[in-house]
Amino acid sequence: MSIEENYNFEYLVNETERMVLAELEHQLEQAWATDICKCEECVLDMAALSLNNLPPMYRVSLMGTLYAHSLQDTDYGVKVKDKVVESIKKVAKNPSHG
Repeated sequence: MSIEENYNFEYLVNETERMVLAELEHQLEQAWATDICKCEECVLDMAALSLNNLPPMYRVSLMGTLYAHSLQDTDYGVKVKDKVVESIKKVAKNPSHG
């Protein structure tokens, strides 16, 4: 019997992913990003590049959720923002579709 059949992995969440996607959406709405390609391929590349350059932050409980949401205003939150902006700029300079 597999581990996935015995345990509910729905509760295992990477909060870094949530933070990156929220920051990516926020940054792409800013005036400086007006001319940046926002096709699915580019946005997914931006998200993947950001996530590959940040340590994951997994949670499995309500307390973990509360803790993870409090990360937004910490050094980790600043690091997420910086990596997202770097990723957007890097993908914009060299989109994989063109």
